[in-house]
Amino acid sequence: MVIKRTAVKGSANISVLAEALRFKTSGRVAKNRFMKASLSEYISTFDKCNVAITGHITPTLHNLYEKWGQGGFGLVLTGTIMYDPYHLEAAGNHVLCKENWSDKKGDELRRTAHWRGARTVAQLGHAGRQTPLHLNPHPLAPSAVPLAGKPFGNSYGFPVALTLEQIQTEVIERIVFASEKLRNAGFDGIQLHGAHGYLLAEFISPTTNLRTDRYGGSAEKRAQILVDAYNAIRKRIPASTGFIIGAKLNSVEFQSHGLGLEDAITTAKIVDQTGFDFIEFSGGTYEKFGFDQKETTIKREAFFIQFTEAIKPHLKSVVVYLTGGFRTAAAMVDAIKNGATDGIGLGRPTTAEPDLPTKILSGQALSTAFSPVEAVYDQGFAISTTQMGQAGALPYSACHADPCFGIMDQSDDREYKEFVTAYKRAMNSQLLVLFVVIGLVVAGPIDNVLSKLNPSQKNQLKQLVKDSQGKPRAQVREGFQDFFNGMGDEFRESLKKDLAFLDELTNDLLEKGRRLIPDNQDQEDQDQEDFQ
Repeated sequence: MVIKRTAVKGSANISVLAEALRFKTSGRVAKNRFMKASLSEYISTFDKCNVAITGHITPTLHNLYEKWGQGGFGLVLTGTIMYDPYHLEAAGNHVLCKENWSDKKGDELRRTAHWRGARTVAQLGHAGRQTPLHLNPHPLAPSAVPLAGKPFGNSYGFPVALTLEQIQTEVIERIVFASEKLRNAGFDGIQLHGAHGYLLAEFISPTTNLRTDRYGGSAEKRAQILVDAYNAIRKRIPASTGFIIGAKLNSVEFQSHGLGLEDAITTAKIVDQTGFDFIEFSGGTYEKFGFDQKETTIKREAFFIQFTEAIKPHLKSVVVYLTGGFRTAAAMVDAIKNGATDGIGLGRPTTAEPDLPTKILSGQALSTAFSPVEAVYDQGFAISTTQMGQAGALPYSACHADPCFGIMDQSDDREYKEFVTAYKRAMNSQLLVLFVVIGLVVAGPIDNVLSKLNPSQKNQLKQLVKDSQGKPRAQVREGFQDFFNGMGDEFRESLKKDLAFLDELTNDLLEKGRRLIPDNQDQEDQDQEDFQ
């Protein structure tokens, strides 16, 4: 239940938001203008040493999408499904590739393909040069241009330029493989992730594409990868099947010499002319997010609306979605009526309220839940990631017909303060980062561990976690080591890979966490200040 909502000024006729959208090429229809935008969930299985058991759907992930499926969206986008297991954005990504395919995975996909009339579209992605170093020290990319700095507290390897043959075998063929499997499982379509600095965006951007072959040079050549991927999919899955193909593009990169407005217009026109059903516009890269570039759009909420207003008039057939910053129904209506977009993409607000479209269309709500950290990306990320884990903790059947059941309400001062306190305490002990606050980020390995424990052992582990709060990291580590040492050699050997991964990822999470919570600030009365 949301206690407080984003302030609303004036009123709006929300009927336009209920209007259906028709995708010209596939002929499919989305029942309204709302799209659940892609969010990284980090709750699929992961095993660094075994690709075959990496990236599979967990009960938590299934439950999460069941909630969004009850939410009244016209289109539900999945979090990025990686089509190359060696180029993940992070551990816990969903992965769909030849290396981990099985009939069982097909069954898992079929169970998540449709929810209450929403079109279900899988976002397909590849991290490219933005693959973390601990996952791949030499990631493939259009050109050997490394990332500057340590975005998100991660280190990144030195990229290796793809050959023409690899573009075909490691990119296009992998995209086609994933698309076919998703279509066979009942998904309505796919979206190619060409934004935020990931692989396809690296091809499109002049800062990361220094190629001199058919995939480099002019804006038209840099966009050729999108055309080739689209045509390869359509060769196997014709438009007559009704399979939707969309693209996510940057409206601008906000970097010196990066993708500018004119190139963005050129790329969007090519995507439109090629036959894509929809384009979702966003902006920024790991090196420059762009969420602070609103300037005159602050009052209009949408981060990138000034750019889509300039791009959309050049497009003829493709449906346009705009994602990023929408917080009131009035701003959504204005963006549509002013011609900036056809559809409204909602991301982070849907982790607090998976049923937000239903509430808006019924008049129950005219804005999103209030967030005390609206303008602070890292802190908002921590909250939304926690909320996704909470939403996935129970199936919808156990939630009293309320998709929001069990989800933290960040607009409630008490719940927000409890979250901040727990988060700060978690930073003081390594394993608490996993088991208390961000545990579901690595649900795969943790599920593997817990599945091997009997009820008594699980209770012991829960008590150990509870007793560890506020203790020094070394003492916490010693307690967990004693617990697992008591399980016997055979048990420890069966968990060797999982525990090694948890230990490795814990250090990575702590590095990120220390950027949010300064050391030696444990006073309860400073909790609120630290997150403002």
